[in-house]
Amino acid sequence: MFSDDALLAEIPRLRRYARGLTGDAARADDLVQDTLERALLKGRLWRPGNLRAWLLTMMHNVFVNQYRAAGAMDFRPPEDLPEVAVRPQQLDGIELRELERALQQLSPEQREVLLLVALEDMSYEDTARILGTPIGTVMSRLSRARERLRQVLAGQSAVPDYLKVVK
Repeated sequence: MFSDDALLAEIPRLRRYARGLTGDAARADDLVQDTLERALLKGRLWRPGNLRAWLLTMMHNVFVNQYRAAGAMDFRPPEDLPEVAVRPQQLDGIELRELERALQQLSPEQREVLLLVALEDMSYEDTARILGTPIGTVMSRLSRARERLRQVLAGQSAVPDYLKVVK
């Protein structure tokens, strides 16, 4: 069984990943709480090793289950999102908001991979294990996520891959 201190040390990383997945602070906190509750209930199943990977895998599974239960997520165009009051001289805040909006325009699969690899500094192998996908799929999703993120941040409105006409 893992120690309470080890579990507590992972909470900031869980909150950061949950915020990236959900795009909403309240839903992220609920996701973290659900994940921690499940971790405490299933703690006897944990085998000594990488606690972070185990918790992130659990969070991924909880998120997917909640996503499926709720149906499709409502992705709104950027102009329909509420504006957050930010003083003009705080460019960091504006850039952070733009990045958060851009992240929410990625598909959940691409966002998960991007957050795990880029933000949580997980290896491709660990990311593949957490998401239950082949490593090639992780690499492909990461490449597409990075490219889509570049396009969105550059102000290009590219047609999503699933809407492109192939001749």
